[in-house]
Parts: sequence; structure tokens; C-alpha cells
Amino acid sequence: MNVWSQSFSFEVRGKVVDAASGKALPFATVRVNDLSTDKFISGASTDQQGGFSVSTRITSIEVQVSLLGYTTQVIQDITFSEAVADLGTIKLAENTETLDEVLITGEKSTTEFRLDKRVFNVGQNLASAGLSGLELLNNVPSVTVNVEGEIRLRGNTGVEILINGKPSVLASESGNALGTLTSDMIEAIEVITNPSAKYDAEGSSGIINIILKKEEKKGLNGSVTLNTGIPNNHSLGLSLNKRTEKFNLFSQLGIGHRTFPEVNRSINSSNDSPNSIVSSGEGDKNETFYNIILGTDYHINDNNVISLTGHYAYEVESESYSTLFDNLNEENTAIASWNRGQSTEATNPKWQYELQYKKDFDDHKEHMLLFSAIGNFFGKDQSSSFINSPIFGDAASDDQQRTDTDFGQGEYTFKLDYTKPFNDRITMETGAQYVFNDVYNDYTISSLEDGQWQINQNLSNLFEYQQGVLGAYITGAYEAERFGVKAGLRVESTDMSTLLVETGETNSQNFTNLFPSLHASYKVWDNFSIQGGYSRRISRPRLWDLNPFYNIQNEYSVRTGNPNLLPEYADSYEVNFLYDQEKFSLSAAIYHRYTTDVMENVTRVENNVSITMPLNIGTNKSTGFELNAKYDPTDWWALNGDFNYNYVKRDGEYEGTSFDFSSSPSTVRITSKFSLPAQIDFELIGNYQSRFETFQREISGFAFADIGIRKKIWKGKSIINLSVRDIFASRIQESQTVQTGSAVPDFYQYNYRRRGTFFTLGISFGFGKGEAMEFSGQKRF
Repeated sequence: MNVWSQSFSFEVRGKVVDAASGKALPFATVRVNDLSTDKFISGASTDQQGGFSVSTRITSIEVQVSLLGYTTQVIQDITFSEAVADLGTIKLAENTETLDEVLITGEKSTTEFRLDKRVFNVGQNLASAGLSGLELLNNVPSVTVNVEGEIRLRGNTGVEILINGKPSVLASESGNALGTLTSDMIEAIEVITNPSAKYDAEGSSGIINIILKKEEKKGLNGSVTLNTGIPNNHSLGLSLNKRTEKFNLFSQLGIGHRTFPEVNRSINSSNDSPNSIVSSGEGDKNETFYNIILGTDYHINDNNVISLTGHYAYEVESESYSTLFDNLNEENTAIASWNRGQSTEATNPKWQYELQYKKDFDDHKEHMLLFSAIGNFFGKDQSSSFINSPIFGDAASDDQQRTDTDFGQGEYTFKLDYTKPFNDRITMETGAQYVFNDVYNDYTISSLEDGQWQINQNLSNLFEYQQGVLGAYITGAYEAERFGVKAGLRVESTDMSTLLVETGETNSQNFTNLFPSLHASYKVWDNFSIQGGYSRRISRPRLWDLNPFYNIQNEYSVRTGNPNLLPEYADSYEVNFLYDQEKFSLSAAIYHRYTTDVMENVTRVENNVSITMPLNIGTNKSTGFELNAKYDPTDWWALNGDFNYNYVKRDGEYEGTSFDFSSSPSTVRITSKFSLPAQIDFELIGNYQSRFETFQREISGFAFADIGIRKKIWKGKSIINLSVRDIFASRIQESQTVQTGSAVPDFYQYNYRRRGTFFTLGISFGFGKGEAMEFSGQKRF
């Protein structure tokens, strides 16, 4: 709930619903006016359950409740009891008049703060125009995404990604994370740094929950979005919604094509070889994608709804890279040189289906039962060829290699949640969930010998992975006028096994853990609150961390998984301070996280070939400070700022060598938004990430900027968006790995990657009662 002004002593509350169906209406506007002067006093927007609570300094008031497509309700006969006026259920009737004359839209604030999470409303971020789901995360406070697609929350990995509050293959790293989600499908992104026991315990750094759009306005409504861009970035999106008394039918369709160029460099050297290997290359990745979402809600009656949703996506990928390798002697002179070319083709089918049943009870608006069953599948059929072409020198390689991958992952989730309010202050939640993963990866590496392809048996195998997690939780919450507390306990039992079919090598793990949580809040003044929280989390090894196969794109810099990897555990503490005024709001957080059995990528070098493998190394203590501020100096200018500082202390040892270190990474994001004449909005975003250290690496800092421009035309029924991502092509991934010690050979490794600047121009048109998209969609990198 977004409250615009709260510095008052009387409270007005209620719930807003559709007059015909009785369904809650989120994001309705509630205005409190002085009854005698008709001047605005304060206001709010309703939450997901249609509820609202707004403060006023006087009792002689009128309340106006409005929502696009509905007739405004005005309430004047208002009485207060103990400084509270409960308006009960307010029913809004559908407005049958056309919207051709004028279209007025209210905007939610970019970020809303709630007890245990923050909600980032996607549509109000202009630089989100043309972004994919993964790129969109990089605009969210506390979240950073590097060029390789690695997601960090407050500077830490181990982040769990959910779709509509549930795990999804469509958002997993093995499924080309968020590859089929375009920004016009996304309503909001929730950042949960300290989740309660109701949520999965997975993700030692926290949870990012992506909420997809699902309109429910009566009649036929929809929108069309068309994008084009440089480099190749072309897509078409269609959203349709048909609502009747009993049924809500919704669909989204997207097709597109995009090219992702890349420049890379690397250096490898070690004491066991007098020479070093230097490479530089460039290439691009092309993706053509198709996705469709179909779903329906059937309202059996006012209290029972059944929903069925299906999501299918299909990707066609092609990659082409050319990399020049030089073998340098001790005098830094090239004694051999060759070019390594790569060509990759892949197809990726993905689908997800969900059956959900929701029952509401009459005794309280929050009393409900929710059951869902979800099935996911992601497949990949990929083949890559590598050709080394000698330029000069006896050491130049002329090998030809080929890799073939047949991959499949199925994930099945069954979830039951029950919420029981005993009164307006005390609520209990309980539920259970079972998630099962079944994965296979048939991977072969072949070399051309005497005109025949010969499989390398040492690097090829069939890898099978299964994991089942059974969890149950209970939480209890007490919420008074100024004080609230929520405590919970979750238990999860994990059964995981891996198998290398050809060698018969197996690894099985079975363990049960308890995950407590505690959250509290206290409203010191009407515009100043303090929140605190504790939770225990787990990060289980992901598929690609366990998969032992080698990535040989660069044969001098390869990565492999570790089937014996163990999960890491984290205890997380944080205190938040929230201050809110009409033109200025400030949120500050102090947090601490203690992590054991930390999963860290460890690199070793043999004959100038660096091999990186994840291992469990030591403990990690992370203490940080985060600041989020918003200032609206005028009606046409708004400023948002996000700052995060994180001090990391690592204690660890590997093969007799100490890897203790400390690091102080920080990130800054400043957003400036201007509302210009002629319904033009302009937004500029500046980002900075400092240099920081990891287990063996030094990661370089960088700064980059994005801009977004939006123009509403045809009385708001159409919107034109222009976005420029990374204006100065300064967003890079650069790292140095330096290792010295008696037990580990001395070596040096340098890696550099850069994507470049992306331009996207899009137009969106809404029809029926549909609204033009505030942003447009594209594929991820």
C-alpha cells in the first residue's frame, strides 16, 4: 500500500471490491478531502486484497474512491470511533461509458516498502523500455546483474528467483534464466532480503519474486507492443483479456529476434610453464524466441476460484565467435599464433502449467485456502564445433573439436497454504510444499582424428540429477496500531542424488533442517517506523555447480562442476528505518549475514590451462548498510537514489593455503525522472559498482548509464518508448585471479568481457479497456 501522507491522527480504512463479482480491486485510488473546502488532505492506493488505510488530521471529511473503468464512489457520511472510521466494503460499479474522450492514469510509486519486502513497480521505470526480464533486474534497488547474467542481492550470490511466489524452470539458470519473460509481461518485482518462514528456505541471500500481469477488466481488452532496435532487437507482443461474470480468459503472445555482440580478452600464465597464453576475440549470439501464455479463472461463486495457466516458449539460438590466441615466451614475444572459431546451434523448448484453487471464507477478508500444482520442463538440444586454424609457430594448435548436448529438466511443485485471522490483530499461516527436480544431461566432446570423430571418454558422460524437497511451515502474527510482530518456523527435508551413468559414480545426500524467522515493526511516529528481522536460509548446489562436464569454449579457460558440493547455510539479521513525507522518503537498513560452507569458485592452472571448480571453502561474514531515498522537488521532477555498502570478512583454507581476505564492495544508483510538456517523460539512470574481491579474484569497478523517453499519444491510448542501455558501453566484466602459495602453483589469470550499447524503440497500443504498456519487451542476453 502506497501512502502519500501520514502525518495525521485519525485513520480511515476499508476494502474496495467489484460490485458485480465481489472481487478485490487492487491499486484503486482513495482520496480524503476536507468536506467544507473540498481541498485534498491525504490519499492512498489499495493493496492486492483491495484494502486501504489512510490518515487524516480532521474528522469532517469526504472519501473518494476511483479506479479506471469504474464509477467513482463518494462517501460523506463518515463517523469515527476511537479515532478510526471503518468504511467496510466499498463496491465500485463498472463504468459503461467509453474512454475515447480522455484517459487518466495514476502511477504507483516506483518502490513500495512493506514489512518483509520491497516492491518495485516496473511500469514507472522508463529505462525499462525494451528490457528483458534479466536486464530488468539490474534496475531494481539492491540487485545487480553482471554481463554474464550472474544475479547478486546486496552484493551476494545465492539468490532464489520465483515467479508469482513459486519456483519455475522458466526462471532457473539451467533454463536460460528469465529468457522467455519480456518486460511487458511483468507487473512488479518483489525483493525479499529477509524472508519469513512462509517462503522457501532456498537462497542464502534472499528471494526475488517476479509478479506477472493478469488483467481482469470486463469485456475484451488488450494491447499490442512492437519493438525494433540496434543491434538486432525486434519483437512483437500481444496481450488479450476477456472477462465475463464467471470467467476471466487471458493470454500473452511474444515473438522476437535479437543479436548480442561480445568482445572478450584473457591472459593465462603460471610458474610451471615459462610461457603465457593471451587471447582476444569477438562474436555474437543470435536468438529467435516465441512464447505464449494462456490461462483462465473460473469463479465458481464469490468464495471459490479455479485457475488454469499454461506457458510455452521455444528458442532457436546460434552463436559465432572468433578468438585469436598467442603463445608468448618469457620476453613477451609470440612464438605461436592461431585462431579458434566456434559455431553453436541450439533449440530450447520450455513449458509450464499450473492448476490453482483458492477458497475465501466469509468470516474475514484474509481467511483463505490456496492450493497449486505446477509442472515445468526445459530442454536443450545443442551442438558446437571448434576449429583451430594455425597462423604461425610449431606450438600452434590445429585441432577440431565438437560438443553435443541433450539436456532435459523437469520440475514439479505442489503447494498448500492456509491463512486464518482470529481477529483484526492476530493471524496464523500454515502450509506445506513439495518440489521435485529430475534432470539429465547427455554430453559428449569429440575430436577429429584421421578424418573420424572420436569421443573423448574422459570428458563425456550422461549425468543424472534428482532432488526432492519437502517443506512445512507455520507463522503467527500480531499487528496493533503501532506495533507488529511475526514469528515462524519452517522445516525442510532434502533428498538429492547424482549419477554419472558411464562410470557409475554416485553421490547421495539426505538432510533435514529447521529455518526459524522473526520480524517486528514499530511506528515511532506516523511518518517514521522501525523494522527488524531474522531468518535462517540455505543455498543448495545448483545443477551447473554439480555437473562435472567441462566448458571448452576457451580451451585455456575451462569450467567444471563438483558433484560432491554441499549446501551453504546463512543466518541473516537486519534493521530498517523508514521515514516518509509528502515530497521526501528515506529508507535505511543495517544488515549482517553469517554464512558457513560457502560455495566458491576455485581456480587452478596446469600448463597455462585454468580450471575453475566450485568448492565449499570456509565461512563468510557480511555486514552492510543500505540507503534508499526518493525526493520530488517539483511536480515535474523526481529523484531516486540507492546506495549499498558491504564489508565482507572471509575465513577459509584450501590445500594448506589460507584464503582469508576482506573486501568492501559498494553500489550506487541514481534515477532522475522529468515530466515534460506534451505528455513526454524523460528518465536518466546512473549506476556505479566499485571494485571488490572474491575468494581468488579481484573484480574491477565500472559505471554505466541508461536513458528512457516516453511519449503518450492518441489521448493516452498509445505510448512510444525509446531506451538506450549502457550509453557509453562502459558496463564490463573484468577480473584478475592471482594465486601464490606453497601448496598451490603460482598463477595469474585475466578475463574481460563487454557487450556494448543497445538502442530500443517501441510503440504500444491499448484497445477495449486495455491500456498501452508503459514499457515494451525484448529478449534477454
